[in-house]
Amino acid sequence: MKKVTMHHFKLLTVTLIAVVLLISGNQASAQKANPAEYFKIEDYYKIKWGYSDEFIALWKKNHYPLLKKLQEKGDVISIEAETPRLHSSEESRWDLKVSVVFKTAALAFDYSIVDPYKLQLFPDQETYKKEEQRRWEIVIAHWDVTVENLPLN
Repeated sequence: MKKVTMHHFKLLTVTLIAVVLLISGNQASAQKANPAEYFKIEDYYKIKWGYSDEFIALWKKNHYPLLKKLQEKGDVISIEAETPRLHSSEESRWDLKVSVVFKTAALAFDYSIVDPYKLQLFPDQETYKKEEQRRWEIVIAHWDVTVENLPLN
């Protein structure tokens, strides 16, 4: 049988401390991203007839990259975009729905969180502003709906 030396004892102690710190660090980061605090907003866009493709292209070019930056930072958990498969009545129609899950409600309503990325992503601010103006010119209506999961049990 091998004799346990002081060196082995120190090595074992350091290893145990590292494991404890690693486990507690993972628990702390899991606590930071609490799904119970996630906040979902669905954005609906009703676009002038014949302009939905242009609107979606501008949205993908100028707004989606900002949301992706927020997702990379951890402020946004998920981003989904949908278009309807079938037509509906004029009163109830929408052309694009974007669902964004924010880490917290406070982040969802902090409209300045995208500001640091606007110049980084769009150095030609004149073009960016013109395209954003155009995107909103072809919108008939826009509304946001905050939603929450409904437990079915």
